[in-house]
This record gives sequence, C-alpha cells and structure tokens, in this order.
Amino acid sequence: MQTFEYEVQGENGMPRTGVLEADSPAQATQVLRGQGLVLLSLRAAGGSAGWLDKLRQLNVSSGPGLKDVQNFTNQLAVMIKAGINIRNAIEGAVEQAQNPKFKRVLEQIKGDVESGRPFSDALTRHPKIFSPLYVNMVRASELSGDFGRMLERIAAYQARQIETRNMVRGAMIYPAIIAVMAVVTTVFLLTFVLPRFTALFAGKEDLLPAPTKLLMAISSFLLTYWYGVIAAIGAAIAGIVYALKTPAGSEVWDRLKLRLPLIKRMFRALYITRGVHTMGELVSAGVPMLDTLGITAAVSGNCVYRRLWQSVEQAVRQGEKIATTLQKRDELPRNVVQMISAGEESGQLGRVLGDISEYYAKELRDTIKAVTGMIEPIMILIMGVLVGFIAMSIILPIFKMSSLVKH
Repeated sequence: MQTFEYEVQGENGMPRTGVLEADSPAQATQVLRGQGLVLLSLRAAGGSAGWLDKLRQLNVSSGPGLKDVQNFTNQLAVMIKAGINIRNAIEGAVEQAQNPKFKRVLEQIKGDVESGRPFSDALTRHPKIFSPLYVNMVRASELSGDFGRMLERIAAYQARQIETRNMVRGAMIYPAIIAVMAVVTTVFLLTFVLPRFTALFAGKEDLLPAPTKLLMAISSFLLTYWYGVIAAIGAAIAGIVYALKTPAGSEVWDRLKLRLPLIKRMFRALYITRGVHTMGELVSAGVPMLDTLGITAAVSGNCVYRRLWQSVEQAVRQGEKIATTLQKRDELPRNVVQMISAGEESGQLGRVLGDISEYYAKELRDTIKAVTGMIEPIMILIMGVLVGFIAMSIILPIFKMSSLVKH
C-alpha cells in the first residue's frame, strides 16, 4: 500500500486536501471519484512525485497565455462534439490543465456553470484571458446551438494568431541578435584589443591617423567611465520601455512601424490580416455588426488601424455601409475595399473577408521571408564595416611606423 496526498474540490467550491492509502494512483483516483469528489491533484506522500509536481509548478507559474486558451478550446471542442455536456467537459479540461493559474480560472468557470450561469457569462469574469472576440463567438454559438463547431473555429482562429505572432517575432529577433553581436564585438575590440596597442602608440600620437585617435579616445572613455556608460544605457532602455507604455510613445511607435522602409510592408500586412480575419470570423459567427467592428478595433494592435475600425463603427451606427467609410481612408488597399463592398452587396461578407484574410496571410508570410532576407545581409555588412574600421584603425599606424623605421 502507498500513501497519497490528494486535493479535491469541497462542497463550497474551495480546494480541500487529505491523505489516503491505495495500491496505485489509479486505485486512489477511483476511490476518490467513487465518493463523488472532483479530484484536483494527486501525488505520492513524501515521494519523488511531489518534487516533480513542484518543479512542474515552477515551470508553469506564469499567467495563462494564448496557447493555454487554445489547448483548452481544442479539448472542449472535442468533448462537446463527442456528446459530453459542458460541465463534464470543463471538468476534464481542468484535470488536464498544466498551468496552475489557468487551472484555478477553469475551476471558477466550472463553478459558475454548475450554478446555472451560461458559459459565455462565466467567461466574462476573466477578461484578461478570454477576449471579447472569444466571448461573443461563444455567445453566438449558444444561441445557434452549434457550440462544438464554433469552438473548433475559435481554436483555429487562435492557432493562426499564434502562428502569425511567432512569424513576426522570429523576423524581428534575428536582426536583434545580429545587432547585439555587433555591439558586443565592437565593445570587446575597444576595451580589450585596442588598449593592448596603447603602449606601442605612446609618444607617437601626432603620427596616428584621425580614426585611430578617435577610437583610442572612445576606448579610454569606456575604460574610465564604464559604470556611467552602463548606467546611461540602462536608463535609456528603461526610458524607452516607459515611453512605449505611454499613449503618446505607443502612438509614435505604431506610426513608425508603418513608415520604416524595411518593415512597413510586413506590419501593414499583419494589421490587415488580423483585422479582416477577426471581422470575418465574427460576421460568420452571427455576432452583431456593431459589436464585430468594436472587437475588430480592439484587437487591431495598432492605433492607426484601431481608429480606422472605430470610424467604420461610428459610420455604421449612423446607417452607412462599411465600404463607404473605407473608401475615404487609405489604410486598406483599393481592391480590398472593393471586395468588401461586393460582399456587403451580395450578403456574403463573411466569406469575402475570409478570402481576403487568407490572401493577406500568404502575403504576410512572403513579406516576412523577404524582409528577413534583406535584413540579414544588411546587418552582416554593418557588422563587417564596424569590425573592419576598427581593425584598419589599429593596423594602419603599425604599417606607418614600420615604414618610418626603415627610412
């Protein structure tokens, strides 16, 4: 017999712990569930499993992310389509949740559903985890009765958002790594390599070329005031991070992303894809148009496109068509606006928006590849120029002095 520590959900909905003896974890689980208890966790008392649980909790102690929500949605869709009721489906998802914080959220949702609240209302209590898009699509499916299929669509939407986010991050991370390597290499040459030649050049400063004098001055400054340089860099980074969190700083950065030569095409495709895809999913789900436009504006990710969809929302509220407002703006290409107009006229707006989002998703992937392909040689060239300039600034004085000695 083994001793197991367990945690179950008490009658008041709060976790309750206890100890029991059984031949195996499976038997312990069967005993607890036979008593009508909802099992939250089970581990061998004082054994290695307890340490594994602790390590796992440390690794997943961060807040729930989009991937956690997507996994939950996929699990829920499979169980609902298999005929399992929503309460038991959420209970099964709770048992499989790896993130402790997300598990607690799901337990609260399960409690709300058991108390008679609709699933969509239970989700609204956790707005930081379940977006308005998620809640509205679920609410629409509750009215239409096609809950399982809608959950599949939500999970597919989230999977595409995760893929897009990872592609954009990957495109930006590579140049950042090259830039950091260039800075580290330059600092290493200035603070460790160049000082080795200082004694060789001592007393011959008037013979040194201007680039060498400049680098020696920078090297001396870095070695003397290194603590001030580090503090200044830290303050600059903190200032930039703080500025980006302010409305004014965030707006400046949003506009820069749409104007910088190399990345503007990539970000434009990203925001068009995100907005049109979100709008298409909501329209196809039967969400009211005003709610659809408000949610699309909220998830746009850029102040320029957020204001675009907000202006469309205001126009539709006043009785205008979507395409009428879009034709007055230049954030969307003319052909996209024409397709949206055709979709409105034919009553196939959801399908048209889906086709547009598919096209721009492909363009986004192609653009990311093109941007990465252009940035790579540019960054390597910049790094080569920096290192070559420093190397030549060191070698040229040596050649000059050696020629003077021969004469």
